[in-house]
Amino acid sequence: MIPLCRVGEIPDSGLLPVATGGLNLLVCRVGEEIHVVSNLCSHGASALSDGRMLGCEIECELHQGRFDVTTGKATRRPAKKPVATYPVSVEDGVVLLLAEEPAYSGTADARPADIR
Repeated sequence: MIPLCRVGEIPDSGLLPVATGGLNLLVCRVGEEIHVVSNLCSHGASALSDGRMLGCEIECELHQGRFDVTTGKATRRPAKKPVATYPVSVEDGVVLLLAEEPAYSGTADARPADIR
């Protein structure tokens, strides 16, 4: 388990970018739930952390594609490919990454070297 942040560090926007172990991740708060996705848009290779949360969706600032942070699935064009999601738990107020491999990767990956 890799500690990513404390829940209290997640700003009111619900988005906190975190880099760890070569991964570029985005911690997302949806109500009381915490989800972690790749911080890279699968459409334009833009940082999703520059976007905004709309319910359980993150909207990319570059072309306004959207992704459901609970599943990684693209929910609005021009985005078609999902973003990677990562398993996490919260213990004593700390968000813990349970595995460095995504729970759902589709065709997107959080490793910066894979940006095309």
